Amino acid sequence: MSTLKEILTRRPVAATIRLTVPAGGARPAPPVGPALGQYRLNLMAFCKDFNARTQKYKPDTPMAVTITAFKDNTFEFIVKSPSVTWYLKKAAGIESGSSRPGHIVASSLTLKHIYEIAKVKQSDPYCQYMSLEAITKSIIGTANTMGIKVVKELD
Repeated sequence: MSTLKEILTRRPVAATIRLTVPAGGARPAPPVGPALGQYRLNLMAFCKDFNARTQKYKPDTPMAVTITAFKDNTFEFIVKSPSVTWYLKKAAGIESGSSRPGHIVASSLTLKHIYEIAKVKQSDPYCQYMSLEAITKSIIGTANTMGIKVVKELD
């Protein structure tokens, strides 16, 4: 239950914008420009803040960002780490998953790879309260649907 002070200080939300932007590569050009310009948000402020927050990632790493635009033309944004599928494809060294998962194996990964991806994903806002074991099981399931075989050790 919210307190009276919290209710009175809430700002009315104009929109919630979800984008995938390369790390350190936010520019006021498409896709960022039109999405934010539509709500009269400050493009340069977003680009500078986003690029500063994503400095630690390699350039061109696809980052999911959720922008909350308020009616007074201000905004807040949350940057999430790259998707599990992107990490799996990078670790396996493949461009895309199997065309027939379960029948054709695209690549193999060890449990150590899966564990490392799980440790990175644990810092995500949606995964911070999940156990490392639960995140690892979820990643193994994603790998199976992509046609990536998970083994104890590579031969």
